[in-house]
Order: sequence, then structure tokens, then C-alpha cells
Amino acid sequence: MDRAAKSELVSTLNEVFQSTGVVVVAHYAGLTVADMQKLRKEMKQVGATVKVAKNRLAKIALEGTDVASIAPLLKGPTLLAYSSDPVAAPKVAVDFAKANDKLVILGGAMGRTALNPDGVKALASLPSLDELRGKLVGLIQAPATKIAQLVNAPAGKLARVFGAYAKRDEAA
Repeated sequence: MDRAAKSELVSTLNEVFQSTGVVVVAHYAGLTVADMQKLRKEMKQVGATVKVAKNRLAKIALEGTDVASIAPLLKGPTLLAYSSDPVAAPKVAVDFAKANDKLVILGGAMGRTALNPDGVKALASLPSLDELRGKLVGLIQAPATKIAQLVNAPAGKLARVFGAYAKRDEAA
């Protein structure tokens, strides 16, 4: 890798670190190419990205960013998984690590908050942004539906009462 390519990689990583919601750091020693492709594919499906970069260049790119707390984790064969959704990358990484013991989660960062492996697992257990949006819409719609039912209920009761009086008058 020549000097210009290294400089470009550092600036690209720096932009990513400044704009991302969460970064997960993991060791990937022993993963096959097929496993890595599967991990990349799963990450891409949820809007996350996996990057393998030289640790020295990643540390340079981390300088001055909110997620600079992950610099001590960059030792050995590490990969960086990141996403703007604070749940997407940790969820896929933790699920993949459960299925494949060669991926070892070291930690990560969410904004200025450093995460240990348990913190990453805790983030992974949270619902994604899309799931939260769905729940929120459901909660908002439920009261509106109940209000409509309550508003319509008296009119329905009146109609039944009038119908009962009409039947009684017809019978008499």
C-alpha cells in the first residue's frame, strides 16, 4: 500500500468514525473467507459495514473522534463493524459470534461511551430502530382506535335502544 492510499484510507476511516453511531471491535483470527463474506452480507442487510484495516492506520484515523476510546482494543487481527443505527452492528456481530466461535468481540464504542464485550451484548439485545418505530406507531394508533370506539359506542347504543322501541311498538 503506497503512501497516498494509506492517507486516503485514514481520511475515509476518520469520516466514518465521526459519523457512525456505534463501532464494534472483534478478533477474527481463524475465520474463513466464506465466513467473512457471510458476516459482511449479514451486516450489509441491516445497514452496517465490516472493515478490516491495519491497526496502526485505524489508530491514526481514531484521533480526534468520539470513538477514540477503542484504540487500545486494536491489537492483533481485528475487524471494525460500524453502523449509524446503534443496535444494528452489535446485534449482527453478537449473533455471528454465537454461531462462530472464531469471532471474538473485544468491545466497542457508542459515541463517547466505551463498551466492553458485555456492553456490546447489551446493545445487541435492544430492539432495532425499525422495531422501535413500529412499536411507537402501534402505541400511537391504539389510543386513537380506542377513542374512535368510545365516540361511536354511544351512537350505537342509541341506535339499539331506538330499534328496541320500534320493535316493541310494532309488537303492540
